[in-house]
Amino acid sequence: MWTSVRLALLVLAAALAINYVEPLPALLNRLWVHAQAIELPDILAATGPPRAESSASLNPTITSTVSSSPAPVAQSDAPQHVFTSSSKRASFRRRLVAVGDLHGDFPNAQRVLKMAKVIDDRGVWSGETDVFVQTGDIVDRGPDTLILYEMMEKLRGQALQAGGQVTSTLGNHEVMNAIGDWRYVSQQEIQTFGGVASRQAMLAKGWVGRAWKQNYTVAARVPLHPSAGIVNADYEPSSTASALSHAALAVCHGGFAPTYPELAPFPSRINELGATLLARLQDQRPQPRPHPPAPYPGLPQGTTPQEQRLYGEDGPLWYRGWAHNPDDFVCRTVDEVLHRLGTRRMIMGHTPDFEKIVSRCGGKIVIIDTGISRAYGGAISALEIVYTLEPVEGEEEDAWTEREILTALYESGPVLLADDTRVIRGDFSA
Repeated sequence: MWTSVRLALLVLAAALAINYVEPLPALLNRLWVHAQAIELPDILAATGPPRAESSASLNPTITSTVSSSPAPVAQSDAPQHVFTSSSKRASFRRRLVAVGDLHGDFPNAQRVLKMAKVIDDRGVWSGETDVFVQTGDIVDRGPDTLILYEMMEKLRGQALQAGGQVTSTLGNHEVMNAIGDWRYVSQQEIQTFGGVASRQAMLAKGWVGRAWKQNYTVAARVPLHPSAGIVNADYEPSSTASALSHAALAVCHGGFAPTYPELAPFPSRINELGATLLARLQDQRPQPRPHPPAPYPGLPQGTTPQEQRLYGEDGPLWYRGWAHNPDDFVCRTVDEVLHRLGTRRMIMGHTPDFEKIVSRCGGKIVIIDTGISRAYGGAISALEIVYTLEPVEGEEEDAWTEREILTALYESGPVLLADDTRVIRGDFSA
């Protein structure tokens, strides 16, 4: 008993001491994450939070010609949630959940993931979601940067073990921090890293920087059905003969502008540029002094025009046109962009509506940033997409009913955004 009492006093003393360099609420949150009953796969457990995923990973990684990283790994073609129909053709179901900007708020991130059934009451992967997508801007505006990235990497490993997948994109704020643009970084958040130099090192070559490099892309192509390929496999224009060639989502933080010249091949061209730009920023020696108080450092010397355009106002990290332009222009333009991307819908964050998820043009454009962070005080929200493919009974062997249900999930209840059904023909039983 006395041993237990002495241990408790030592823990309390350590917590009070650490509070001088790490605020106690942030410390308690971080300790809470570590206390969860999570068995990490070997790829994460060896060094704590993230390392490169093994060859069994379902999540394709950024490939770069500047620094070596694991090559994308094919996702299994086995469909999720398969059951047998009376016609002996297999039905298919896939549930996807997408969440927008989290901006340094761990408690609200937990709220939204529990509400959307991505995690259970213990804070671990629930197994009720096949693909979880997060559209970037985890960093800035709040103090919980480290525990949020740690949570994402643990969920990535848990999802992999359960046959699911976590797909992550970088936001403009991740790249801003890599540049040295710290305008939205609080002193409280800096203290959780142990100071400015430690924060710079963590984002450049520490486990957070490695996670960005290995597990985050600028763009993602997320299939609704295996016929559309694996996550982040390039769209092949020659595949348009299939009724499911465009059964996928185009995901990024800002948006895919009609004027942006690097949309194809999608998504590898954008992700190649993202990887080389990130490597260029992380490899700077010494790292530039952060702004403020130092002058804004800008993109480093040697940045290519294509990398500059990626970070420009019509690049996928910053573009806001799908949120701000009028309906007649947006709905007249979106189909051509979706055709080039090989997808049916675009999912993005970045431009907040503090009350609701915004769906435009019949759900072809969905903007999911609702200011989840307490820095904004917006809505706790997630986008749910349930995709099903059912054999048509009594019809020819190649007839199927395809359905996509888009629902905005809020704590007050779900709101239907789109419910699209059509009959297609082909061999989709794999």
